[in-house]
Amino acid sequence: AVLQEFLGRKELDKHLDADEAIVLGAALHAANISDGIKLNRKLGILDGASYALVIEYGGSDLVLEKNSKELLVPRMKKLPSKMFRSLTHSKDFEILLSYDTSEAFPPGISTAEISRYEISGLTAASDKYRFRNLSSPIKANLHFSLSRSGVLSLDRAEAVIEISEWVEIPVKNTTLENTSVLTSNISSEANNEGVSDESKENLENETVNLNQSSTNMDEMNKTEVVTEKKLKRRTFRVPLKIIDKTVGPGMPLSKEFLAEARSRLEALDKKDAERRRTAELKNNVEEYIYATREKLEASGDIEKVSTEQELLSFLEKLNEVQEWLYTDGENAPAGEFKNHLDLLKSIGDPIFFRLSELTARPAACELAKKYFDDLEKVLREAENTKNWLVEKEDEQGKTSEFSKAMFTSEEVYERLANLQEKVASVNRIPKPKPKIEKPLKNITANNKTKDPDSSESASPVEPSMEESPPTPDADGSPSDGKNEKEANKDVDSSQRDDGKSETAFHDEL
Repeated sequence: AVLQEFLGRKELDKHLDADEAIVLGAALHAANISDGIKLNRKLGILDGASYALVIEYGGSDLVLEKNSKELLVPRMKKLPSKMFRSLTHSKDFEILLSYDTSEAFPPGISTAEISRYEISGLTAASDKYRFRNLSSPIKANLHFSLSRSGVLSLDRAEAVIEISEWVEIPVKNTTLENTSVLTSNISSEANNEGVSDESKENLENETVNLNQSSTNMDEMNKTEVVTEKKLKRRTFRVPLKIIDKTVGPGMPLSKEFLAEARSRLEALDKKDAERRRTAELKNNVEEYIYATREKLEASGDIEKVSTEQELLSFLEKLNEVQEWLYTDGENAPAGEFKNHLDLLKSIGDPIFFRLSELTARPAACELAKKYFDDLEKVLREAENTKNWLVEKEDEQGKTSEFSKAMFTSEEVYERLANLQEKVASVNRIPKPKPKIEKPLKNITANNKTKDPDSSESASPVEPSMEESPPTPDADGSPSDGKNEKEANKDVDSSQRDDGKSETAFHDEL
């Protein structure tokens, strides 16, 4: 009925979900006050104080024009807000912040008092300035803030002291100003056309006299400055000290209590970390057992690298650890799980390493043999090129320089380019692709532990390169389709270890 009367409606809609309304309102309010979320326009959301708050003054010789208790924050005051109160007083005093007793308290609150503060330093400031000519009584200004959460706090306090003093102020010399004005007028008259020579002489004489008088005035001003006294008002603002004297539910936490609470939180964090570590190690042991069994069942070459007795002993150990895992190991510490996992790996990893070597070792040997064969072809080609060069140099030595040359530099460069291309093709022989095993069912990549003796880390087989194997040219030499210039560039960067440029290399030849 109250809502109907306030909204002016006969019936109220009942399709609004209260939980959704709270969540949506909180999200929109957070977006309004957030710096990281940009809205096309600010939503018109205003929050107000849920309860009215009052302030009460107390202290010796405190005389108030009104009641010592006054309303500071009315109910539904806009959040956040700043408040200001001024008190005419010259001695230290106290203030009390509390709920308005004329309205209901928040749930669970038994007392109206929120916080109590002592304002000190006002007496000392009053004693310091009491012999000055005070133009108004000393005041104490209190600055409050109401946060977005509706928390009221006293930010700062200051004493405001206004005094009146006689101050000497220099007086303007009107005679000097008139002289300067007159001089400027005479100068303007002298510059006007149509003035006789006699008049100009008279003006010049007057200017000289005025300049002499102005010089005398400047000397007088330097020696004696004319001042006058004026009454000026000055304001001093002295920061006051705020001492928190709150007791009860609103009392701030002590350093000892905070230190004790921090130590309790740190102890709980350590327990949580140990619990997570224990669960992770337990999961690793369980995964290793299931993955190892599946490997042993799926591999047909396991008997080639392990004896029957060794396999049976390993399987018994797996069963033993699995039985312990679901019985006595339910509440075991992390250290025991780690010890059992290390024990199983010390038995199983050497077996799986030997199993991986069954395929990795022949592949490595085949790659080495292929490399040696290609290298021998290149060496034979290099020997043939060397013999051809020696033979041509001997023939050229027996031939006169006036005769036709037996060979040219272009032929040498062409043979060297062919040789360099073959050397580069040998270096581009791809490594064999490792055997890719299908992922096991109960294994996650994140929980796999790498061990120096494990089959995966100890296998010498490296991942294959992405280049495709070289295809033979027309003359039978391997090539990857690069032109002659690219081949020369590859060989120049990879084969020459003397750091010489191509020009120097040709010059030596």
